[in-house]
Amino acid sequence: MSSILILVVVLLVLVLAGFVLGYNKIRSADVRVSEALAGVDVELTRRASLIPSLVHTVQTFAAHEKGVLDHVTDARAALTTATAGKSIADRSAAEHELDSALRPLLALGQSYPQLNSSNNFLNLQENLADTENKLAFARQYYNDAVATLNKSLTTIPWMFVAPLAGVSEREYYHING
Repeated sequence: MSSILILVVVLLVLVLAGFVLGYNKIRSADVRVSEALAGVDVELTRRASLIPSLVHTVQTFAAHEKGVLDHVTDARAALTTATAGKSIADRSAAEHELDSALRPLLALGQSYPQLNSSNNFLNLQENLADTENKLAFARQYYNDAVATLNKSLTTIPWMFVAPLAGVSEREYYHING
């Protein structure tokens, strides 16, 4: 009888240890996803912070391109709003809108040679390109973190711990286009 009691206690300890390990693994993966999303937001914010200077520089040389400038300003505001929310789809849509607005703005450099030779304009273009590279890396890091979490949530035995940990699958970051 005592050997059965010992066996039951050992099994309970093993189940409890497995639960604690699973809980910690899933919560850690969830935190990693949140941290990765914050990294995407940092780069989106950095990118958005370059826009006022870019608009001002273009405005100096091409003030009558008001429609293009307004579109960029509106897209920047939408991106700032989207990064304050929780929706990955909203972030992605706002990012796509900003990309669409920036294309004609950056193309103005071809129409205005004095703009294209402006050091400020060239520096801003370089900073935007650098930020886009960092943003691509941040998106990939986020999607890798989501893949790790989502895989854990759908495999045995972790799938039984996930509801108790209050963690659910997370959405991947897709680039609309």
